[in-house]
Amino acid sequence: MKFNIKSILKIGLPLLLGVFLVYYSLSQISINELIKYFKKANYAYVFLGIFFGFLSHLSRAYRWRFQLEPMGYNIKFKNSLMAVFATYLINYTIPRAGEVARASILTNYENVPFEKGIGTIVAERVADLVIMLFIIAITLVLEFEFIYSFLITKFNPKGIVSLLVIGLFLLLSVIIYVARSKSKFAQKVKGFLEGLTEGVLSIFKMSKKWPFIFHTLFIWLMYLLMFYTTSFALPETSNVTIAALLIGFIAASFSIAATNGGVGSYPEAIVLAFTLFSIPENPSRAFGWIMWSSQTVMLIVLGGLSLICLPILNRKR
Repeated sequence: MKFNIKSILKIGLPLLLGVFLVYYSLSQISINELIKYFKKANYAYVFLGIFFGFLSHLSRAYRWRFQLEPMGYNIKFKNSLMAVFATYLINYTIPRAGEVARASILTNYENVPFEKGIGTIVAERVADLVIMLFIIAITLVLEFEFIYSFLITKFNPKGIVSLLVIGLFLLLSVIIYVARSKSKFAQKVKGFLEGLTEGVLSIFKMSKKWPFIFHTLFIWLMYLLMFYTTSFALPETSNVTIAALLIGFIAASFSIAATNGGVGSYPEAIVLAFTLFSIPENPSRAFGWIMWSSQTVMLIVLGGLSLICLPILNRKR
């Protein structure tokens, strides 16, 4: 029973949150006005953004092969690419189910054991997390003055210092507790951190570590270019500062994990980020919907074609 309730919550909560955020977003801007923004958008920039997104997926599929080669599996690039697109499509239905399907596709068509496929996917997620944290760190350094002045304006300086001290104290307390405790929770946290560390170190142990690192950087560069070029699609967002774009990109990236493929959460995350820079809500929301819709259409089309073509192109197997 517990398993069933847990499964229902894992599937149902992101879906309900997505439905609510779609309703909320469309309640803040009329459908007619949103359609006007879509009509006046410069689709040369939208398609350029789609192209950069497509390149990132090509690179992700190629990078995956570097992780499997040391295990003795030389998978076909076409299968790797179709598995990647299928992952994104399935994640729109059930969060994180795409990763399971991706490993299953390799098991079916490339004879890669399921647990090994999942292991490589976890390792690449660790690499992506490291790059995401690096982008956040760069943003904090570049925009320190803005972030500092924003916090000072919105919050009492003494309150900020107090929160930082309390946060540091709590962090140290948790670290000490996890290091010394033998409770199930502490062991899970310790296991997660050990796995995270092992995943990062395993990257530097692989024979083609530098091509792997290059493709990891290339993937995230394409993500940034995808976001940046699409911002030129609307006149109202064409002059957005780099600071706003970076913070908007970070917020949008995290929003994808909140709901199925970022439905509803993606445009609202951009609104929250852009309004910090006094960018009007409606153009920000419209940009968010254009950005999310263009990438989603690409992933649905290519993901659907991948699921159709996988058994056809591998019929001999």
